[in-house]
Amino acid sequence: MSTESPLIQSMRTAVAAAPTDVPLRLHLAELLLGEGLSEAAVAEAAVALQHAPGDMGARTLMMRAMGLPAPAAEQPEPTPEKPRAQEPAPEVPAAPAPPTGFDWAAAENEVADAVPPRFVTPGPASTAPEAPLAADGGGDPGDATAWEVDTPGTVTLADVGGMEEIKERLEAAFLAPMRNPELGRLYGKSLRGGLLMYGPPGCGKTFIARAVAGELGASFMSVSINDVLDMWMGNSERNMHEVFETARRQAPCVLFLDEVDALGAKRSRMQHGGMRNTVNQLLTELDGVGGANEGVFVLAATNVPWDVDIALRRPGRLDRTLLVLPPDAPAREAILRYHLRDRPIESVDLGKLVKVTEDLSGADLAHLCESASERALLDSTRTGVVRMINMKDLLGAAKEIRPSTDPWFASARNVAMFANEGGMYDELLAYLKRKRKL
Repeated sequence: MSTESPLIQSMRTAVAAAPTDVPLRLHLAELLLGEGLSEAAVAEAAVALQHAPGDMGARTLMMRAMGLPAPAAEQPEPTPEKPRAQEPAPEVPAAPAPPTGFDWAAAENEVADAVPPRFVTPGPASTAPEAPLAADGGGDPGDATAWEVDTPGTVTLADVGGMEEIKERLEAAFLAPMRNPELGRLYGKSLRGGLLMYGPPGCGKTFIARAVAGELGASFMSVSINDVLDMWMGNSERNMHEVFETARRQAPCVLFLDEVDALGAKRSRMQHGGMRNTVNQLLTELDGVGGANEGVFVLAATNVPWDVDIALRRPGRLDRTLLVLPPDAPAREAILRYHLRDRPIESVDLGKLVKVTEDLSGADLAHLCESASERALLDSTRTGVVRMINMKDLLGAAKEIRPSTDPWFASARNVAMFANEGGMYDELLAYLKRKRKL
């Protein structure tokens, strides 16, 4: 075992005096790595990550210490090792820059005899989504404002793992007529439409909306109540009008109204006249008098469809509904593959993991993978020995996570049973009977 130099011992004393000083601890980790003490360097980097979870320097240093390449954009310059007095440092040729990302398949082939496989049964990989399917809990609302429009993306329904029934319904009721404008004109079908997606949070409604835009080759525009609501009288209605005008200028465009229950709540329950006027403006814009909405496809999402004003679901507005349920088995496998793709794992039996995660939403599955990573990281920190994430970590995390969809189903059950006017919730009732939740 290598003996620590006086410099490292001094640095340890300084870190002990200031344990929350992340740069000081990372400097100690660099010195340890330079002396070939990789495990000690990983332990220090792990503690630094506990104090600063988003520190890219700590993350990159830990990956170097574990022998994993950092992404090209984050690859730090190596710290030259100080040559010892008794022997000159040899000249080391500069290594070529590593490719962006990490080729797990090539790495597994190179170390197949020494390192166990990442997954128990490799098999043909399921189609993984380009982004987490937990769009509502993990979607991509982020930094876009009401006036920003995304160009046609490459994400399509093929990138949505599983959920074949939802894809078929979207194709039959929404996409097929939009893809065939000539037939639409022949049968008098306007190139406009509205679809209301509802279901428990975190199940991918936002991601599906982006996939629909990709299928149509249309621009994508996401709008929430924060983009529209204004404290000054008349500004909210003006903002709503500008949102639709922007979508019309960008046609063909998918206009996604997120949390539409906030934008179009039941007017009968409103005490404030300003919000009532905003809902009236939304209804007017959806009508698109004179064919103004030609080429504008309105998709809306809500967790509480029973709070949406009934006028929004009138024919010609959001006249079609789609229930988005927790991901099925193929979808759960795709989501788990996506969230484990860049993590150091070994011998993961995805089939078993899929079985024990039934009823979990996409957001729950993302949280499961994060929790399993924390288990392995903390264990490596305590023992000082770096190890991979294994099935024990994943199964342990799965036992601790309760489906976040349960409270939603508890509320939806009563509505579906006692307020199912017009059969809007027939599909939800069928699902509840199938899952024996009635």
